[in-house]
Amino acid sequence: GRLEAVTQQMGYHPQYLDSFLKTQHYLMHMDGPLPFDCRHYIAIMAAARHQCRYLVNLHVLQFLRAGGDPQWLRGLEFIPPKLRNLNEINKILAHRPWLITKEHIEKLLKISEWSWSLAELVHAVVLLAHCHALASFVFGCGCEQDEGLGGQGSLKPLSPGNQCFCEATASNSCSQELLRINRKRSLDSCMELDSLRERMQRIHVETEGRDEMRLLQQDREEGEGQGAEGVQAEHCSDPSAGLSPFADTDGEVTGATNLACYMQDPDFGYQDFARRDEDQTQVFRVQDYSWEDHGFSLVNRLYSDIGHLLDEKFRMVDGLKSSAMAKRQGCEPSVFKRGIWNYIHCMFGIRYDDYDYAEVNQLLERILKVYIKTVTCYPEKTNSEMFDRFWKQFKHSEKVHVNLLILEARMQAELLYALQAITQYMI
Repeated sequence: GRLEAVTQQMGYHPQYLDSFLKTQHYLMHMDGPLPFDCRHYIAIMAAARHQCRYLVNLHVLQFLRAGGDPQWLRGLEFIPPKLRNLNEINKILAHRPWLITKEHIEKLLKISEWSWSLAELVHAVVLLAHCHALASFVFGCGCEQDEGLGGQGSLKPLSPGNQCFCEATASNSCSQELLRINRKRSLDSCMELDSLRERMQRIHVETEGRDEMRLLQQDREEGEGQGAEGVQAEHCSDPSAGLSPFADTDGEVTGATNLACYMQDPDFGYQDFARRDEDQTQVFRVQDYSWEDHGFSLVNRLYSDIGHLLDEKFRMVDGLKSSAMAKRQGCEPSVFKRGIWNYIHCMFGIRYDDYDYAEVNQLLERILKVYIKTVTCYPEKTNSEMFDRFWKQFKHSEKVHVNLLILEARMQAELLYALQAITQYMI
């Protein structure tokens, strides 16, 4: 019931890992507006949007351990209307966050006995963004393939021998207390795992016979187009087009059938912001609404302390050393990282007026942009070979670093849109 594969990958950057684990623990296990079982069910809903079996299975186990009703695991039709009403913004945030409006917020806050409070909604929004972004990391680093395909993913051992992750990093970042807690949780998980799996099996038997979920319809013409800010967007809805044959021959995601019950409108997916049909959607200018000046204070006021934890995580990923990685690209570390961050935000329609977007095309070669866009916008299309085959000149830790940038940039993008809509509703 823990994120072993994820923490193994993040362990290449132990300071960031500590910050991530603190945030994850606070969101899921500490005092907050939402009941514990609902938190894990919201995480299931979020992970299912990207067909991320790794995260869905993790939170199904934790949902049951938190006393959740097993009937809910039969699908959205079996959960309270209040939770089911969250499906719309889950869908939009996961794929086209620029469509979030104050009307979506108002609808959730004013539904008679099924209404959400502002504090509950902020907690839910942070959970959704956290899990969507984490799904990108899971697919980007091969954790999904490693878990779902019997260890055939691209995970590599963090340290030689059979030393466990926490033992390998204890001298760097893990306190003895954290080690003790994690070991106890491991024992608890082992003792309960068989009984939980039996319960899950019974639940899945009840759902057999459902139609197989269709893959998100994202195939568009391949090629390069101009992004909203003049940045060439790599149209990689099929990441294998023109490259090595990464995709499975049948084009299907393993286990998609079992995740269909947790989502509605499976055909709704990412759409290039620059080619959107919604004329009323304007470019999001960070100068008008930023995390530092607006989002941080709002989220911290409605969900105590989470703003500080998120802010620390954003700053931590920005502070990670990347001198060797940037040197390979022929630029300064800060320039390279900002190029990746701003490219990701540009794909979601977020613009920085003080940035020259021509730098993105100069700094990021096409194959790197294809990888970043795939992991960011449709991570479920990432497979076990992409991580190893892209950027041969990068070390494993550097590839993980880029995936951490994707995780945090994507999460901040979703939060900016959602929190701005909440702000507009409050005004």
